[in-house]
Amino acid sequence: MANRARLQRKLFVMLGVIVLMAYSCARSGGITLRAGDDGGQIELVEGQTFVVSLEGNPTTGYTWEAVEYDQQILRQVGESRFTPESSAVGAPGKQRLRFEAVGTGRTTLRLVYHRPWEEAEPERTFSVEVVVR
Repeated sequence: MANRARLQRKLFVMLGVIVLMAYSCARSGGITLRAGDDGGQIELVEGQTFVVSLEGNPTTGYTWEAVEYDQQILRQVGESRFTPESSAVGAPGKQRLRFEAVGTGRTTLRLVYHRPWEEAEPERTFSVEVVVR
């Protein structure tokens, strides 16, 4: 009987660790959106983060920029980051923008790929509906 109680306590502790790890992963931004997610929807909980990772090449002057979202619901975390595909000068790669859900509600996150100094239509766009519960 004592062995059974000890086993139950161990299982209970292990279950607690698993739940905490899952919660931590959900809040840490384990979600990455890519070009194929354009026009879709994402559901989050308050405090959760996610990354939008899109093809880009800042050596051409083009950059991805968040131009539309409700700042009561989302906030951009830090600056965008670029990782080139290779070490070649001018290599394209992935530009990543990180966001955090800071309030409940629904908002459209819209990104544009453009040269910020030009007054022209963006080269590409990306948008996703964000629902925070």
